[in-house]
Amino acid sequence: MSDLLPPVPAIDTPIAFVDLETTGGSVAEHRITEIGVVQIGPSGVSRWSTLVNPQQHIPPFIQSLTGITDAMVRDAPTFASLAADLLDRLEGSLFVAHNASFDRGFLRGEFQRAGLAFNPDVLCTVKLSRALWPNEKRHGLDALIERHALEPLARHRALADADLLWQFWRRLHAAWPLDVLRGHIDRTVRRYRIAGDITEDMLDSAPAGHGVYAFFDEADLPLYVARSVRLRQRVRAHLTGERRSARELRIAEQVRRVQWLATGGEIGALLTEAQWVGTLRPAHNRQPRSVRGEPNDAPWPFESAIVFEEQEVDAASRVFHVVDRWCYLGAAPWLEAARSLAVERAPVFEPATFRILQTHLARGLRVMPLESAVLPAETVAAGLA
Repeated sequence: MSDLLPPVPAIDTPIAFVDLETTGGSVAEHRITEIGVVQIGPSGVSRWSTLVNPQQHIPPFIQSLTGITDAMVRDAPTFASLAADLLDRLEGSLFVAHNASFDRGFLRGEFQRAGLAFNPDVLCTVKLSRALWPNEKRHGLDALIERHALEPLARHRALADADLLWQFWRRLHAAWPLDVLRGHIDRTVRRYRIAGDITEDMLDSAPAGHGVYAFFDEADLPLYVARSVRLRQRVRAHLTGERRSARELRIAEQVRRVQWLATGGEIGALLTEAQWVGTLRPAHNRQPRSVRGEPNDAPWPFESAIVFEEQEVDAASRVFHVVDRWCYLGAAPWLEAARSLAVERAPVFEPATFRILQTHLARGLRVMPLESAVLPAETVAAGLA
């Protein structure tokens, strides 16, 4: 299939079809032995490949499969020595690979070891093939070769397999209307460079359990606040997920910064969410309305501030929440820091805190007087006076 035939542009950005050969399947334990890249851009088609010294033995099975031996890579460059040039080559291109999580994961790991961040938008041709031909059972590269009459120059060599993806890409343009193809590509692309300074690496650092998050726009104005029992998963789904509502899409398009806070449990998440919504007044949240008959103040049934503890089931760390006179003063990872919260902030009656705490005290929430709280603490069952 001639490269002189221009492809119909299903997307407007440059494309890098990428394939790797490695010493095995574990990103942590194994290393890259060969990289092949076919790049498509305004200037046409270019091909680039290199063997890579993995600085470890290539298992006999892998040598037999790929034909790449220890002797072949002994004098090849290490990944660290070519990392900067490779990053420049791939930067700004849509990263297309077959079983893309494998290739992207290995490159991301190697770039991290070289001190570089690698967060391209990724299109997996396995997922794209499944989306376009859902009734077909097989979507491996050998199945695509057979189904679409692709012409392999070799198998299990990086540049030859990357070239097969380029051939597959052109077959797609011949087989599908452009608007249909673009729609499937848009839904299949996973965007790791989310927006602003938000990257997949950043999302990986978000708390896995209960917490509250806030989105901010380009002017750093608050857009949206919410809580979740699986904060990291929820934020990622909101910003990168395929199944999003029209409202979520509108919000995600404006997000440039995200802020989050681990709360240790449900009650802390409820209290923090209510406080952030009331303080930040985000554009896409409904502002709390006063409830008929609800007091603007209410007697505090304790002698002083109280503290209660929440902890994720699988987490070693604790979170201590402090409330005084129906005002949520915040959370801290240890009691001494929790006590300082009561000194730093004067309590002001919060209707939302009143409602949330009333409900959970009635359900048996166990609290301690903040002043006398010790570890291990003997908690007291708090009842409403």
